[in-house]
Amino acid sequence: MAHEILIVDDEPDIRMLIEGILEDEGYETRVAATSDAAIAAFRARRPSLVILDVWLRDSQLDGLGILNVLHAEEPSIPVIMISGHGTIETAVAALQHGAYDFIEKPFQADRLLVVVRRALEASRLARENEELRLRAGQDTELFGNSALITAVRGQIERVAPTGSRVLITGGPGAGKEVAARMIHARSRRADGPFVALNCAILAPNRFEEELFGLEGAADGTGRRTGVLERAHGGTLVLDEVADMPLETQGKIVRALQDQTFERLGGSTRVKVDIRVLATTNRDLQAEIMAGRFREDLYYRLAVVPLRLPGLRERRDDIPGLAELFLRRAAEMAGLPQRELSADAIAALQAYDWPGNARELRNLMERVLIMMPGNSMEPIRAEMLPSTLGEGAPALLKFDASADVMSLPLRDARDMFETQYLQAQLLRFGGNISRTAIFVGMERSALHRKLKQLGVTSEERGVG
Repeated sequence: MAHEILIVDDEPDIRMLIEGILEDEGYETRVAATSDAAIAAFRARRPSLVILDVWLRDSQLDGLGILNVLHAEEPSIPVIMISGHGTIETAVAALQHGAYDFIEKPFQADRLLVVVRRALEASRLARENEELRLRAGQDTELFGNSALITAVRGQIERVAPTGSRVLITGGPGAGKEVAARMIHARSRRADGPFVALNCAILAPNRFEEELFGLEGAADGTGRRTGVLERAHGGTLVLDEVADMPLETQGKIVRALQDQTFERLGGSTRVKVDIRVLATTNRDLQAEIMAGRFREDLYYRLAVVPLRLPGLRERRDDIPGLAELFLRRAAEMAGLPQRELSADAIAALQAYDWPGNARELRNLMERVLIMMPGNSMEPIRAEMLPSTLGEGAPALLKFDASADVMSLPLRDARDMFETQYLQAQLLRFGGNISRTAIFVGMERSALHRKLKQLGVTSEERGVG
């Protein structure tokens, strides 16, 4: 996406010259000749960068005064000061007021372009560093090799460059925000901001202020930008959008349609260019039927639906995810790394994971920190929390108290084989072929054995 640059200069020839230089390099431009026009243009739509003349005829404010106003509202936007009457004192004053750089007129086109590129790159790096600081520890890729998660990654690769709105659904902890970050990173807006608004934790009376911002006083004091404005040129994620109040839903419909809105207390419409992604763990069609979600908002958000499968649907990915989370936890805590034994992995694969990958990550961190014993020993199934076994399907709960010694050898063997094969079927999501490879049997032989033992578990759904 092309960067937009606001050019503020009272000389038409200079404005046209800078416009031509920048547009030849693929930048988009807007121009203003006075302080009032410059501030109005800045407030109407945030540019990526401002080129600002120090001296402006017929203006209430000079360039330094405008710089103070702009940085009071949005200090992250770089400003390059220019002047035909430059002195060392003027340049120093501009830099002290927060300008990125100072260029004296007349200037070479190459010099201007170099400074513009450096300013935009510095702004991008500062934004990325801030986001990394706020989001430290967040995953940025969907991990796994199962067919389901591979298909999701393929969908993301296809939809990311299009600019279409995407509705991402899935259970808590399934990776919805990770998917949103992947879409942003692979889009044409990757260099723009990524802003997420968590609708589930925001008080109802705060929604509109967070979305649209506050206008404040005429001199700019008290003005606060909302997430729609902060996401200009990038991606806005409405996280758990089903929790947005109905009244706010009605107001954001128009903002999505027109890409314009008014700050609270203001009368000027602000234009933005954003891509909106939404996430939810609820059935929005059911929410619409219950009158809790607007149908028109649903169809604006769900241009492309993307469903994140739960961890129980992709049990093949659990061993790799568990080992990844263990390794990360060890690195962060400064502890020795531990391995998972085969029986521990089987127990993890048998659990239903209502909290999905987030629950698995938290468990691995807790196990690593709280686990007693020699760090060289692998983590075994009996070392895992009891809740893991309590939540496991009934067919994996072996009856240790059963008096197998009272059974004939054939019956004892059949009991063990039944429970063992049921457990392995569940572990591999009912996939007969993969189960057969793991247990060391021909596929047809496994079919016969399952029929002989009367194993008709629902996990045999995949052949």
